[in-house]
Amino acid sequence: MTKKEAKKKPAQKPAEQDSKKTKETKPLAKGQYDATNIQILEGTEAVRMRPAMYIGDTFTRGLHHLVCEVVDNSVDEAMTGFCTHITVEINENNSITVIDDGRGIPVDMHKTEKKPAVEVVLTTLHSGGKFDHRTYKVSGGLHGVGVSCVNALSEWLEVEIKRDGQIYHQRYERGKTASKLTIIGKTKSTGTKVTFLPDKTIFKDKTVYSYDILAKRLRELAFLNQGLIIKLVDKRGKKEKETVFEFKGGLVSFVQSLTISKNTLHKKVIYFQREREGIQFEVAIQYDDGYAENIYSFANNINTSEGGTHLSGFRSALTRAINNYAKGKNLLKNEIAITGDDTREGLTAVISVKIPNPQFEGQTKTKLGNS
Repeated sequence: MTKKEAKKKPAQKPAEQDSKKTKETKPLAKGQYDATNIQILEGTEAVRMRPAMYIGDTFTRGLHHLVCEVVDNSVDEAMTGFCTHITVEINENNSITVIDDGRGIPVDMHKTEKKPAVEVVLTTLHSGGKFDHRTYKVSGGLHGVGVSCVNALSEWLEVEIKRDGQIYHQRYERGKTASKLTIIGKTKSTGTKVTFLPDKTIFKDKTVYSYDILAKRLRELAFLNQGLIIKLVDKRGKKEKETVFEFKGGLVSFVQSLTISKNTLHKKVIYFQREREGIQFEVAIQYDDGYAENIYSFANNINTSEGGTHLSGFRSALTRAINNYAKGKNLLKNEIAITGDDTREGLTAVISVKIPNPQFEGQTKTKLGNS
């Protein structure tokens, strides 16, 4: 090969690459639909491409849902009896920190993934310890996509884990691992601390957290879990704002807070709980002299705002029970039946079910579908 030929050959490579790029980015023919149109989104890429599918939307609701997903994992630890305190902090830069005193996410090496279990949980969809019911008999985070979604939709996320006498730390950026899991100290306690900053490229409209929206949800969780203490701290502004939620009365306290400004027909809240076939059912009821119906339904501590089978079952059972009582006491004339609307006038009720295998209609879990 001559020197002239040797000089010419490398000069041809960029031209070859340009032609390849042209082929790859060439516009599709009108109506073309073949294998080249089929895309495969790996891992958390799907979450970043279609976030609303996982968190509802990319506005106020979705932004606050990120916090709920992290907090729900801590509450699951509380339901198993390993967590008594949860702290949620709104930091000055509008990042969120959630701290619990549970067992801590496992840090040992995962056999098949060949990386620490915490890294698997935070970067892999449909991974977690809630599928076989050995670790968690009842849980809200049952799909294995909650905290990995939060990670994917955050500019950065840092996790600190206290367990086995050590404090472990790892950092992620937009769902990808940014540092190795390292030991940063020693401890005698256990727990998990997650801090994340929502990605502004995803939440373009607003990334400022509302204290009141978070307080409402955390108050609900404290009502639903007797003995659990939840603290909300707002570090923004000159003076910190702090509220501690703890309700020893459980659902009874919940109903009392809802009827505090109403003229109730009976002072004592009607309360009962039952367990059948592994399903725990808890209800608190109080009537007032108004006409409005005010019912809150929960499944595994998740607020099922769109209701579901547990709510429709409660409504029909309430109507049937009142009708049966009225007929048994000969209170109805000419066999007139009391309708469902009649039984729910002035009713305030909170329904809470805990189910080993809840069938939520979607990742946001706003409706229960169990028969």
